[in-house]
Amino acid sequence: MNASRAKKTKVELKRHSKLLISILAIAKLKGQIRNYEVNGQMLKVEIGHLNKCNSIKPRFTVTVPEIDKYVKRYLPAKNIGFIIVSTSKGIMTHLTAIEKNLGGCLLAYFY
Repeated sequence: MNASRAKKTKVELKRHSKLLISILAIAKLKGQIRNYEVNGQMLKVEIGHLNKCNSIKPRFTVTVPEIDKYVKRYLPAKNIGFIIVSTSKGIMTHLTAIEKNLGGCLLAYFY
């Protein structure tokens, strides 16, 4: 978000984790991130159409019926953006989690 506010299109990070790479892969599929590249310890990210992204703290554990409550809380409108959920079957968007009938832990949101 800092790079987006400063009108930058690229960000280089010195440290990254597997969790961050998984979140970036989902964001790339949804069009929020144009591309990301891992070169050893460096992570290069090209920002796409991104209005806001943030982590969700504390990490709420939710069941499938409770996901809509948090969608209303964190996203500006019904079909705008997505919440990333960590489930027992991996990291996915809230729409995929509802479709597969999986609850989990809320990690972040993008719109």
